Amino acid sequence: MATEELDVDLAAREDLQKLGYTQEMSRSRGLLHILFSKSLSACMAYGLAAPIATSLVGGGPAVMVWGWILVSAFTQALALSLAETCSKYPTSAGAYYWCFRLASPRYKVLLSWVNGWLTMVGVWTIALSATFGTAQLVVAGVGIYHPNWVATPWQTYVIFLGVTAVALVFCLFFNKYLPIIDVICACWTALGIVVILVCLSVKAAAGRRPVSFALGGFDAASGWAPGWSFFIGLLPVTYTYAAIGMIASMAEEVHDPSKILPRAMAWSVPIGAIWGVVFLLPIVFTLPDVATLLSVPSGQPIGVMFTLAMGSNGGGFAGCIVFVIGLFCAISISCAASRATWAFARDKAIPFHAHFSKISSHISDVPVNALFLSTAIQVLLGLIYLGSSTAFNAFVGVAVMCLGASYTMPVAISLANRRKDVRDAPFSLRRAGNVVNGIAVLWIVFAMVLFSMPAVIPVTGVTMNYASVVFVGFAAISAMWYMINGRYHYSGPPVPRDTPSAQSPRSTPAPSKLD
Repeated sequence: MATEELDVDLAAREDLQKLGYTQEMSRSRGLLHILFSKSLSACMAYGLAAPIATSLVGGGPAVMVWGWILVSAFTQALALSLAETCSKYPTSAGAYYWCFRLASPRYKVLLSWVNGWLTMVGVWTIALSATFGTAQLVVAGVGIYHPNWVATPWQTYVIFLGVTAVALVFCLFFNKYLPIIDVICACWTALGIVVILVCLSVKAAAGRRPVSFALGGFDAASGWAPGWSFFIGLLPVTYTYAAIGMIASMAEEVHDPSKILPRAMAWSVPIGAIWGVVFLLPIVFTLPDVATLLSVPSGQPIGVMFTLAMGSNGGGFAGCIVFVIGLFCAISISCAASRATWAFARDKAIPFHAHFSKISSHISDVPVNALFLSTAIQVLLGLIYLGSSTAFNAFVGVAVMCLGASYTMPVAISLANRRKDVRDAPFSLRRAGNVVNGIAVLWIVFAMVLFSMPAVIPVTGVTMNYASVVFVGFAAISAMWYMINGRYHYSGPPVPRDTPSAQSPRSTPAPSKLD
């Protein structure tokens, strides 16, 4: 077995060289390690629970259950599209590298630059949302036992710093154990969901809802027309799937990336979707009064929801399960964000790139400087919460918009090229490719519109969604840095041009393999 892994790792090293990079990290991750990390299979419960208030405002049970199934179906199209491209270009550079290889010579440098900065903003803010959201779960948990306590912004920020520090320590000093931690997280998630299912089903202290309510109950409190309110309620569901493409960030630490990464992407959605249904059904069948949940001072109703459903403060245990999942998720996402940052710095696209592209010689396989940069940006952006929680909440939307746009760009470019560049991908969509790619692009474009809209109308300074403003702001900063530095120093990823084999590693056509 060890000999087989060594042979596979040597082949992966050669393939990476054909893509223009030198192997700098050890390959220690297999299919299960990747499948049970980076949000879906392991962090699904956190993604659905943390922003659950928006689903309740958007319409309640019908949005939560059917919206989850609907978004899962659309996201599967995106996952398959990314899996196909990733199988041909398995590098931690990810989407911006794919844009560079797929786009025309005239635009490929600019498009890869734009995509890279969309990825950077996306991974930094999605990591921020994971760490800060976990901190808010702590506040909600404390509120169960001290209902008269309302956390001030600075208290919430201090808790956030604690969660961020935990994630940093794990990524820094326990890197070699992270593959095992990802599997433990998946086991904890599965066990926790089963415990929540049994406890809520048995107790149901707030009453048992009929099937007509649990699967069809719809009461929009957003102020939008019912149809549009349903889509507004999809925001938490879309957020749950936002980090699917970050699986590619770990490409250079996987044993056989051209096979493992596409399988992980393709299977993560259906596995996460099934567990999501199991997680949501006991909640909607025992859901307490929605108005009570939405009136929670902290704005995070998950703790109160479990307490009312369980009929005692013991419901805080269910909240603890979600908190631990959130902590695991924060660690996993922070790790992937550091790899994405390191990869972009390696291609000289970040200020002080020589510093942030180094792999530590003291701590094995950890891009320490990139990890500290990613963490520092999270800490600084978190300060915005002290001035305006509304403006801070925009970063959740920005994360989804930036990551969604970065995922869509290579898929759209491939479509524009009539998919000629991915026909020989090891994980091939074949004739279904045009339809699958088209659905993926249309869905992300629609999702970006959703995340630009306020969740509640009429719009006030408190309910305003600043995501589009922040998105444009980051785009302007990226454009200015390109004019100041990028156009002189950034030439795109290093693509070998001297051999035909450099076009693609192991580019033998093969049907899709989802097993």
